[in-house]
Amino acid sequence: MPADPASQPPYLRICAEIQRRISDGELRPGDAVPSTRQIAREWGVALATATKALTTLRLEGLVETRPRSGTVVSGTAPVPAPRRRRASVPVAEPELTLDRIVTAAVGIADAEGLAALSMRGVAARLGVAAMAPYRYVPSKDELVLLMADAAFGEVCGDGAPYGDGAGAEAGRADSWRFPVESAARTLWALYRRHPWLAQLGSLTRPLLVPNVMIHGERMLRALGGRGLDPTELFDIHLLIHSHVQGMAVHLEWEAQAEAVTGQSEHQWRDSRAPVLQALERSGRIPEFTRLMGAMGGTYVLRLDVLFDLGLQALLDGLAPRIEGRGGPHPRE
Repeated sequence: MPADPASQPPYLRICAEIQRRISDGELRPGDAVPSTRQIAREWGVALATATKALTTLRLEGLVETRPRSGTVVSGTAPVPAPRRRRASVPVAEPELTLDRIVTAAVGIADAEGLAALSMRGVAARLGVAAMAPYRYVPSKDELVLLMADAAFGEVCGDGAPYGDGAGAEAGRADSWRFPVESAARTLWALYRRHPWLAQLGSLTRPLLVPNVMIHGERMLRALGGRGLDPTELFDIHLLIHSHVQGMAVHLEWEAQAEAVTGQSEHQWRDSRAPVLQALERSGRIPEFTRLMGAMGGTYVLRLDVLFDLGLQALLDGLAPRIEGRGGPHPRE
């Protein structure tokens, strides 16, 4: 006889409801299922319980995780038979390693944002006891540092896609530009894969982990050898880095806003259309209104285009100084 739903653990009740929505066609292949935060709010459970529910559904093949899209209904999602209560059977805890913990944490942050990350959530994703990860990493803050180091390791290891002068003729005044631009674009691509990275560290309190420092080392090397004062060289390096990071923070902000509101960027803009139209009719923003009219009422914001535009303008402006044709440094 089927178990009373009220007697089931909360995560199984959540699984059953999402399974029902899938089987009834309310959620179709490719549709987003509730995020961990939405599940926590809707069912009044902890984030770790929400994570355990989504992990269970993923293991059953009903859902899959896509970076920055969150968790969606699998394209070939089978509908399992209703769960029946079975006698509790001790199950051996899977072997746990620090690498597994970091990989799981990166997966959660990639899919749901850094705000959704918790030590309990990592444990639930790995199917281990809630306190098990603490045997390998003492705190969430320490885990985040390990995650950042692992992510930067994707581009700072052997064969990393940075140029150190390749593609530019030796001795040319602009031979610095290729490796510097390559480093900036590599960093942008990294933030694209892991948007939460842009939220970590600041210019005043940078991340002091090995692979982050190696990235900075390669940028400094690309800019070096041109007679720049050491202070000026660091200033230029940090200016370029801040452009990349400053654009990238919008990737995670958008993901967080979508998780909290349940609205995509386009849905949010559509919901604000009446407010914008009222402002346009007021006559207080005539230039904005004129430009929107010239574009047919729609401006398509493309972060990749803005990043490239800003990078080229920044490098063009820095070229005279780097090539020894600029004026005195502002600090002088």
